[in-house]
Amino acid sequence: MTIALICGRWMGRCYRLRRVLVDAGSVVLGVILLVWSLAPVYNMLLIALDPEEGEVEFSGNIWPPELSLDSFRVVLMQDDRYLEHFWRQFGNSLYTGLLTMFLTVLFGSMASFAVDRMRLAKGELLAKAGLLTYAIPASFMVFPFHRMMHAYGLSNNFWGVIAAQVTFATPFTILVLLYYGRLMPIELDDAARVDGASAVQVYSRIYLPLMAPALALVAIYALLLAWNDYLYQFVLLSSVRNMTVAMTQAHLFEDTDAPWNAMMAAAILYALPPVGIFFALRRYITVSRVRGGGID
Repeated sequence: MTIALICGRWMGRCYRLRRVLVDAGSVVLGVILLVWSLAPVYNMLLIALDPEEGEVEFSGNIWPPELSLDSFRVVLMQDDRYLEHFWRQFGNSLYTGLLTMFLTVLFGSMASFAVDRMRLAKGELLAKAGLLTYAIPASFMVFPFHRMMHAYGLSNNFWGVIAAQVTFATPFTILVLLYYGRLMPIELDDAARVDGASAVQVYSRIYLPLMAPALALVAIYALLLAWNDYLYQFVLLSSVRNMTVAMTQAHLFEDTDAPWNAMMAAAILYALPPVGIFFALRRYITVSRVRGGGID
């Protein structure tokens, strides 16, 4: 019994030591990943606050000797050659991003409802077949998309970009919603139909409210996909009037004397809408809990 007691104490100490090491390693890894992820954002802020047009990134300082918000004023007042139409371009980006998000959620939720809740034959196979589009690099599909949009009269039109982004976002959206929808008992739909609810009523009053966490997740995904896109906007939008902020930012690399501080300030302002929408939808993602076969 004494030997067993000693072995038990030794194993307990080893377990506690291993637990401490695992926790310490997790903290160190988390800090490294956090620093690695935030370093580019911090560098953007550093350049934006530098009054010398972004030269601080070459000085080795981790904080500019002088702080200035003048670059943000330049952006707000559009006082630079690259920022003459910033707010119109910002509105163009917002228009394409929000419509892509809305249409992706709408089409994805309707398709997943039809496949999963209405028990369509071969529906799930057809829904997953759309994932094959991800096997082809998006850069290879830009030319077929360009020809299609030109044939449909959507060349140099925001709807061409929106159609392309919705096409890319919808297959993944359907997959996420299908798997999440399986957490909901199908008996809820059957009970509603017994009470006389139509398919539209089941979709709008039962399916959508219970799917809110997954819908918020895919909405953020679709918004970021459209918000960060440059290739399809560059190819499908040719006029200056229809340019987006992402297209304007790309022109920086063509200029050897670009106003980096103003452009980084513009990039920071450009990043605010997705961050705001994420925090607005975050509560729908975090409150999802499965209880007793249902979702609360």
